[in-house]
Amino acid sequence: MELIFGSDHAGFILKEELKNFMKQDESHQIFDEGCFSEDRCNYPLFSQKVVQRVLTGAGRGILVCGSGIGVDMVANRFKGIRAALVRSIEEAKLSRQHNDANILCLGSRITSSDLCKEIISAWLAEPFEGGRHSERVAMFSNIGADPSIEL
Repeated sequence: MELIFGSDHAGFILKEELKNFMKQDESHQIFDEGCFSEDRCNYPLFSQKVVQRVLTGAGRGILVCGSGIGVDMVANRFKGIRAALVRSIEEAKLSRQHNDANILCLGSRITSSDLCKEIISAWLAEPFEGGRHSERVAMFSNIGADPSIEL
């Protein structure tokens, strides 16, 4: 599976560490959509690059900023993206089991790098359960496309 990473300057160091951690597992192809230094930059640009790649069906995305909130908000603006801001292993599992999350968002100033590694491992290992969850995911998949549509 392709793993597409992106971050802003606040998430750069953690993103680099997480990429190196994931490179140990040769079953994944690692791609980096930026940023490429700790120089100040804008997280929406890199979030969108990851989103565009995930929407092609290439794989799953991992976004990192200081809190994880900004990259999560940007990613979830796009139809077909189910980004999850995750701060625990249990949330990682549930985001996959119940919501079929295709982008994982992490906060470099909030969550330790060791916990982020455990979160990614759990997130990647967990399948989507489907069933009743498929109906719920379908209910919100087109929200915003037509404001007159009611749930």
